[in-house]
Amino acid sequence: MRFLPVWLALLAFAAAAGEPPTRPSARLLNAQPQLFEAGRCVIYQENGGGGGASDTEYFVRGRVVAAALETRSLSACPEVPGRAIEQYTRAEFNRLALAYPCLSGKTADLEVQLGLVRLRVEDWETPHARRSANAGRLYRGMYIDRELKKGMELELEADLLGACEP
Repeated sequence: MRFLPVWLALLAFAAAAGEPPTRPSARLLNAQPQLFEAGRCVIYQENGGGGGASDTEYFVRGRVVAAALETRSLSACPEVPGRAIEQYTRAEFNRLALAYPCLSGKTADLEVQLGLVRLRVEDWETPHARRSANAGRLYRGMYIDRELKKGMELELEADLLGACEP
């Protein structure tokens, strides 16, 4: 038997109550809006993806442009039948990352509330090793399928971001 993530159980509860359920990102943005005020430094991080062999941290750091709660419709995640995510090509992984958040194995759309943060990129470090192609959103100077450039804007869920160290 597979256990549902806590947020998915909360989605079902909220849906039964007739209101859009909230994802962790929306709850964080509601509880601590000061963390995502315009101009604050935030960072998105991924580990080295080396199965514990690497302690390298890859990241995108930038400044908050805006943060807001939005209701969006989640649909089914694009899946590659017969293959685990570790076996996906970069293109297959990107399709999944671009669809996120999505519903695994579900066919019906579900309205949810997200806490979204738009940030202006200042700095980054990405992996270049081929084994990292399907290990995360950062790869060879890219964020998913977009080349990273200073000043560009990215939108991420609030719970994926941390505060920069002073």
